[in-house]
Amino acid sequence: MIRNIRINLFTVSVILMCVGVIMIYSSSSIYAWEKYKDGFFFLKRHLIFMLIGALCTFIFMAVDYRKLRHIAKPLLFLSLILLVLVLIPGIGREVSGARRWFRFKMISFQPSELANLAIIIYIADFIARKGNLIKTFFKGFLPPVCIFGIFAILILLQPDLGTTVALGFVVLVMLFISGVRPAYILSLILSGLPMLYFLIFSVPYRRARVMSFINPWLDPKGSGFQIIQSQIALGSGGIFGVGLGHSKQKLFYLPAAHTDFIFSIIGEELGLLGTIGVIILFILFIQQGIKIIKNAPDSFGYFLSLGLVLMITFRAMINIGVSCGLLPTKGLPLPFISYGGSSFIFDMISVGILVNIARTGEYP
Repeated sequence: MIRNIRINLFTVSVILMCVGVIMIYSSSSIYAWEKYKDGFFFLKRHLIFMLIGALCTFIFMAVDYRKLRHIAKPLLFLSLILLVLVLIPGIGREVSGARRWFRFKMISFQPSELANLAIIIYIADFIARKGNLIKTFFKGFLPPVCIFGIFAILILLQPDLGTTVALGFVVLVMLFISGVRPAYILSLILSGLPMLYFLIFSVPYRRARVMSFINPWLDPKGSGFQIIQSQIALGSGGIFGVGLGHSKQKLFYLPAAHTDFIFSIIGEELGLLGTIGVIILFILFIQQGIKIIKNAPDSFGYFLSLGLVLMITFRAMINIGVSCGLLPTKGLPLPFISYGGSSFIFDMISVGILVNIARTGEYP
């Protein structure tokens, strides 16, 4: 049974990546030609990311995932240093007012993606080590929350609220499943709501995103532009779509057509059937991920796989929700499909770890 789980999870991931390759070229070729005089610019870069990601996937498939416990703290410390360094002018690269990337010639690296993986590994190891002590406040609940709080502050300074919310969701679910008292988690959520309100409405562009989510036509040429164009793309596709490569919204109407809003282009070119197909693939990924979680050979593997599946699932739900106008704009890519170096590579690393956990469960 575990062998089937491994093949299915890996196969679903590969199919999603293939959809991504096709749609990245379709949605970016005209923009790439206009900006770089090379219609294959983004596709070629994405294929490089795929090669790097594939190498990382097979490495993590081959190395026993339990060895990650030995590097949990060093990896966490490295992530912390990188999150600090990226905030320093001249070291971190600033794009549209956000300082989230390191730039190495043609390759950008986003340290918050490494931080996501590092925190999931650390908390999975922490839960496995603490056992029943995880139910206590000072020895079980407080330490991982404090660690997350430090990282959350650094990520918010970039600023990147979407990643912070996604990581916070994963951490709280992992702690809840581990046996932490619901009262502790509920108290943390309630105490965090005023801070979340302040973070949203004290920053003009975040406040504008929320208002445009409520009614994008209040500012159709400003904050509501992306949501309106995304909905036009989805509505134009109908049931069967306008045809692969025939999108009109990618003709400089829909910003980030090959990144955050690639799901809208899928809906326009492949129609309702195409979007349902993508959603079904993610549902299959979740289903197979749950089977791996249930069959994990130890506590560390259980919570590690839980955290990885949760992170990919939550980001996919947020991205699709934003594209459909069901959620305010967050800036999270669609896992396996959107163009994006760091996020895509770490998605593939997650697949490698999940496959490794499944294989270890088969051959303990």
